[in-house]
Amino acid sequence: MAVLAYSLGKREINQHFTIKNAKLISLAAVLLLLVFHITSRYYGGRDSCEWLLSRGRYLGEDVWQPYGCMMHKYKSIEAKTCLAEKRVAFVGDSRIRQLFYSFVKIIDSERKEEGNKHEDISFEDKSYSINVDFLWYPEANNSMKERLISWTHEASAKPDVIILGAATWSIKLHGGSAEALQQYRVNLTAIVGHLVKLAEHGEVYWVLQDPVNEEVLSENRKMITNQQLELYNEAAVDVLNSSKRNGKSRVRLMAASRQAALETIIKSDDGLHLPESTRNVGAMILMNSVCNKILRPIDGSCCQTLRPPNLLQKLSACFFLGSAVVFVVFHLLGNSRHRRHVPPDVESLEEKKPATAAVPLGPKAPFQALCRMGIIMGYFYLCDRADMFMKEQKFYTHSTFFIPLIYIFVLGVFYSENSKEAKLLNREQTDEWKGWMQLVILIYHISGASAFIPVYMHVRVLVAAYLFQTGYGHFSFFWLKGDFGLYRVCQVLFRLNFLVLVLCVVMDRPYQFYYFVPLVTFWFVVIYTTMAMWPQILQKTANSSSMWHFGVLAKLLGLLMFICFFAFSQGVFERVFSVWPISKLFELNGSIHEWWFRWKLDRFAVIHGMLFAFIYLVLQKRQVLLEGKGDGLFSAKISNLLLFLSVVSFITYSIWASSCKTKTECNEMHPYISVVQILAFILIRNIPGYARSIYSSFFAWFGKISLELFICQYHIWLAADTKGILVLIPGNPSLNIMVSTFIFVCVAHEISLITNDLAQVVIPKDSMALLKRLGAMGILSLIVLLVSRVSQPTPGV
Repeated sequence: MAVLAYSLGKREINQHFTIKNAKLISLAAVLLLLVFHITSRYYGGRDSCEWLLSRGRYLGEDVWQPYGCMMHKYKSIEAKTCLAEKRVAFVGDSRIRQLFYSFVKIIDSERKEEGNKHEDISFEDKSYSINVDFLWYPEANNSMKERLISWTHEASAKPDVIILGAATWSIKLHGGSAEALQQYRVNLTAIVGHLVKLAEHGEVYWVLQDPVNEEVLSENRKMITNQQLELYNEAAVDVLNSSKRNGKSRVRLMAASRQAALETIIKSDDGLHLPESTRNVGAMILMNSVCNKILRPIDGSCCQTLRPPNLLQKLSACFFLGSAVVFVVFHLLGNSRHRRHVPPDVESLEEKKPATAAVPLGPKAPFQALCRMGIIMGYFYLCDRADMFMKEQKFYTHSTFFIPLIYIFVLGVFYSENSKEAKLLNREQTDEWKGWMQLVILIYHISGASAFIPVYMHVRVLVAAYLFQTGYGHFSFFWLKGDFGLYRVCQVLFRLNFLVLVLCVVMDRPYQFYYFVPLVTFWFVVIYTTMAMWPQILQKTANSSSMWHFGVLAKLLGLLMFICFFAFSQGVFERVFSVWPISKLFELNGSIHEWWFRWKLDRFAVIHGMLFAFIYLVLQKRQVLLEGKGDGLFSAKISNLLLFLSVVSFITYSIWASSCKTKTECNEMHPYISVVQILAFILIRNIPGYARSIYSSFFAWFGKISLELFICQYHIWLAADTKGILVLIPGNPSLNIMVSTFIFVCVAHEISLITNDLAQVVIPKDSMALLKRLGAMGILSLIVLLVSRVSQPTPGV
């Protein structure tokens, strides 16, 4: 009865929730979210700079998250570059002095809190001509006013950035009287005009008063209550907001540090001065407000203005618009030949096979595909290049990684089905493998789990397993089919690279930025060259004589020597891949260091996969393996022994990975031992006959679009080029993740269909037509490279 209910439940879900309906829902959701964000910006009138300065929340104990944008953690060299030849002035009481020291320590971490408490303090960095001064003005009175007036008259000594704040001394000296509050308001009114003048040529910030811990205040400070501070803050907000022009204040109110202090003031030693971690939050907020628009860090979206699209981006927009116009013309002319049915086993990774088109593509189909792609690219641009949606930084906790992991594996088990065949690593099983690995990697990225070394090392094994499958799949194809034709090669390369090449243009990113695609493309070319070079040894060739098997092993040995030579010759590696135009494929920020790191880290995974495929196919041909449904892969004794050794090896690797102290140390060992866990998993999954006879259709579905999922996450699930998280629904992280994930998966699936459509048009089967297309693509690529040289360079810190 339970099994019947289980089957009926799955059938009911699948009947009413199809991928077509899901895509329609996701499209409606995107349109509604666009309207919501446009409306909230129009009526709210707040930009990301105001979000940074006004409010936020803590992620954990010390990580501050501004509302709706990402805050960059500035290093010393970055702060010096930003503040070069600038003067910064902190004006106020002892709390502003604390903020001054925290700000200076970002510039120079060795700076100590020296100097008399009630005197001016100066900091200078002569190498960058940076001057940061603290000026002791504990009250907002005539003395502070005179200082501001002097700056309005002295052009040479005028600070570029001024940070002010005062109130506690006014409360303390006058016993918290109503007269003192009224005088404070009068003094601020007299000062605000001069602040506005200074803000015309620089930046001026008024820091609202942080709360106090009344219980631990000394007797001479007992009159400084949170109620009094709130009244003084209200007075400051009223006066400073009265200076607004066109609805925008030139003097910026800094309230975020106050909000941070509400949660941490209890840790204050004297009840008045903030803990160091909270002061550092205030200083970093200031640094982001001042420097983000100058240095434009990728992970600092607060206070950044939009960069105008470059020439290639404009041309790509025109291309997609032109395709949409042509599609509309065809549609109006009545050309209604429908697009071909997509076979259910179409893959999106390197083993994707050319789909057989039951119905030939009409002339409208490619323009329809490009029109859909243009709409999707518009969404990509809005998510990660326009100031439309919000972004937040990642923060790792064990629950944010492991709880979603449990959810997806429960779903995977729920959608278990019988396999069509029980062969080792059959198509359904490899799709399942790619699917659950991709989902784990996605959760790893969005949760920021790379900060936890045991998780990092296990995910490194998953990446190696993808490359292992690359070697296994392509070797198997060439060994069994012997198809080394140009059509096959172009089909694979197009399906691997189409989405990434479009994103390189639309999102203004180098090819190497999407590192996994260059990696699998490189290894496909290597595998193809190894198998296609003389002598071409295929299974049908080896059947005539077992000596040919030694020829295959000789080829694999040669490939191993090739890998080892480059791995231990970094200089040669860098010279080879620094040659133009190859360098354009492998450089990131003007260096191939990232390519070297990625290549070296999993350099043996592909050859491990090729060797495993060779051994398996030889054993299969000799009928050594028992691959019937329900049969163990080997005899009972051998199966039990191998299963035991596999479980021990799997656990041993996990224990080793959990004991890693540094990523560098473990990455050195990873290329040599990652294959242990990969082989252990394969044997555990395949030795029992019942395990080979079932698979998870849930994971297999994701496995078919795993490459699209991996690439799309960069911009429409994560944000700021994977540094942060896309926020479609602010204020509710759980609902935001669910909605953004739903849209992201639907987009990835649609892109896989578009790629399949265009592959049939772009890659013709006729050899002469294909050569002409390749020549045209070569010329187009050269033009793009030349145009990219005159385009605006990509920012990044």
